[in-house]
Amino acid sequence: MNGWESFLPFVLIVVVFWFLVIRPARRQQQKLAATQAGVAVGSEVMMGSGIFGTVVSLEEETLRLEVAPGTVMKVARQSVVRVVESPDQSDTARPTGTTDESSTGEQD
Repeated sequence: MNGWESFLPFVLIVVVFWFLVIRPARRQQQKLAATQAGVAVGSEVMMGSGIFGTVVSLEEETLRLEVAPGTVMKVARQSVVRVVESPDQSDTARPTGTTDESSTGEQD
């Protein structure tokens, strides 16, 4: 019984470490992998380096990213950290607080 009581604090430390560090890190890694696997042509993505661009074509391990009109880069799929907007939201999304000059009828 004495051996079990001295081993119990180590077990508790491992359990606490699992819940506070390993589980959240694993969830975040799975979410990132799902984001990278779900990238589609036309999606606007952000790379780990902070470069934004639109996906032009997909390959198994790489993708081609248009970062400026006529400028296409070949990058590793693992470098994508998030999808900024989906293709079906791009034509309906507008930042809050912006106005369309043609709808107000006023011109400069």
